[in-house]
Amino acid sequence: MIREVAEAARAAARVVAKAPAEVRTAALRAIAEAIDGSVGEILAANAKDLAAGEAAGLSAAMLDRLRLDAKRVAGLSRAVAEVAAAPELLGRVERTELRPNGLEVSRVRIPLGVIAMIYEARPNVTTDAAALCLKAGNACILRGGREAIESNRALLRAVQAGLVAAKLPAEAVQLVPMTDREAIAELVKLDDLIDLCIPRGGEGLIRYVADHARVPVIKHYKGVCHIYVHAPRDLDEAVAIIANAKIQRPGVCNAVETVLIDRAIAPVFVPKLVAALAPQVELRGDDTVRQLGGPSVRAASEDDWSAEYLDLILAVRVVDGLDAAIAHIERYGSNHTESILTTDAAIAERFLREVDSSTVMVNASTRFADGGELGLGAEIGISTTRLHAYGPMGAEGLTTTKFVVRGSGQVRT
Repeated sequence: MIREVAEAARAAARVVAKAPAEVRTAALRAIAEAIDGSVGEILAANAKDLAAGEAAGLSAAMLDRLRLDAKRVAGLSRAVAEVAAAPELLGRVERTELRPNGLEVSRVRIPLGVIAMIYEARPNVTTDAAALCLKAGNACILRGGREAIESNRALLRAVQAGLVAAKLPAEAVQLVPMTDREAIAELVKLDDLIDLCIPRGGEGLIRYVADHARVPVIKHYKGVCHIYVHAPRDLDEAVAIIANAKIQRPGVCNAVETVLIDRAIAPVFVPKLVAALAPQVELRGDDTVRQLGGPSVRAASEDDWSAEYLDLILAVRVVDGLDAAIAHIERYGSNHTESILTTDAAIAERFLREVDSSTVMVNASTRFADGGELGLGAEIGISTTRLHAYGPMGAEGLTTTKFVVRGSGQVRT
């Protein structure tokens, strides 16, 4: 069955790749309209998933990822519409060079082909992936987790209704009907039919995919994001940035997990941070943080510095300057997102230059490490492995380029 799904996707990919931009745009607009027209059905399906998740003992963070409400469904529709309105990618000439022999050599953007998306309790991935793959001229195979199976089925019906309305094959977006991991292992072996696999979920899922795949995999194991507080413009502003990065949505990969504090400001800043966050957040600190922060701060273990909590827990450490902060990030980080809070322009530039994570920031919350917030539209995923993309990926990350050569009778000698 998995091979049949992939073969149908490969055939559909050829149709989508050849479809004019206005046809793919019409399909995306029809998908957005279908989502808006199916809110009741989508929420009813999601309620079943939530009830099953609660009965199974899913964590609060996982339930938050799973939960849809009218506002979130409207956000799914809006994201698809934004992808539809984005500039066309396919056929875009990236560069052109006239060679000494008179050949005109161009690089032109084209689709990748068939994308396999493997994800857990994130029903928004269903519509985001569908929209971005179609925008880039690809077909996609979706394998969601069992936690969101009813939600994903309802969303897929809306997506396929939009495809059919635009006279594109429904098989351009398919959902693998099985949710066991053996289905994943089979899917990612089909290197004759699938061009790229993008897993989104916990570290265990991503390692499972990478271990079994014969197709290229965009990997993002963990989001151990850091904020280094060096010499902030305002201490209250720095606390507000950290609170946003930790509390707004603690169960997402761009939430901050470790705060590093320059020793020069620690005596003033640590008590202020603890007073602001301790009522909501469990703080785990080194000896200095515990001395300055009081009994509400638990002792941090070695494991805390590399932990992706995805919860209202924050590791806090005092460091001796920028070099120590960078050394900590290099040792414990996951190449996701790091931010520095400082008024020192030279220090900020060194941080941006020397920290090699996929997103680096100055005086901003790590929560901005998101495709939509960075101007990409909806996000297909985040790559922390540099090939072929690094950081948040939008539709352009689902394309490649081919060489187009125009000659006038040249032969090679």
